[in-house]
Amino acid sequence: MYTEILKKTQLFSGVDNDEISAMLNCLQAETVDYKNGDYVFREGDFINQITVLVKGKLLVQRDDFWGNRSIVNVINSGEMFGEAYVAPGSGAMLNDVIAIEDSTIIAFDINRILTVCPSACKFHTDIIKNLLFTIAEKNRKLVQKIGHMSKRSTRAKLLSYLSDEAKKQNCSHFYIPFNRQQLADFLCVDRSAMSNELCKMRDEGLIKFNRNEFTL
Repeated sequence: MYTEILKKTQLFSGVDNDEISAMLNCLQAETVDYKNGDYVFREGDFINQITVLVKGKLLVQRDDFWGNRSIVNVINSGEMFGEAYVAPGSGAMLNDVIAIEDSTIIAFDINRILTVCPSACKFHTDIIKNLLFTIAEKNRKLVQKIGHMSKRSTRAKLLSYLSDEAKKQNCSHFYIPFNRQQLADFLCVDRSAMSNELCKMRDEGLIKFNRNEFTL
């Protein structure tokens, strides 16, 4: 059912439709549906699965002892998550993963991916290679976020993030995947202070915006 979506993901790059269908069967992939607001994983969970989102949107978030929330990442359809916690001794989940739309995931047991089956399916080699490349790309995105976070002021963080989004979408007019509170949580800034800074930047002619639509 989700073959076409999986084919477009990094994890299944170079794998044709017939191979994907065979792989889902060989790896005993599990499909799970979640409603908006459901938790996919909670902080403290132990997992042994690599998961691909094939429908909807998820947030990776963390609350501190006092209830202050920060957004670590947003997961869109076609993206993988959970790979950081499947290695032996990697420990429990440090974040919550929550659906912010009705969502569907496909989960793969990491041991079945890394252990070549008796039939020596060609796709095992492809998937392991793609897994390495996908993890490398996610590390690059993490470095990008650290770059935003390293800026000293709320304005500098906003400009760094918005500039990267414009470059990524190759257009000065673009949409971001966050509402105001989510953007503040992602950049770890106060929402009111961030909203005031956005208005100042708009008044100075640096940006235009309407909800999650921006023009630099």
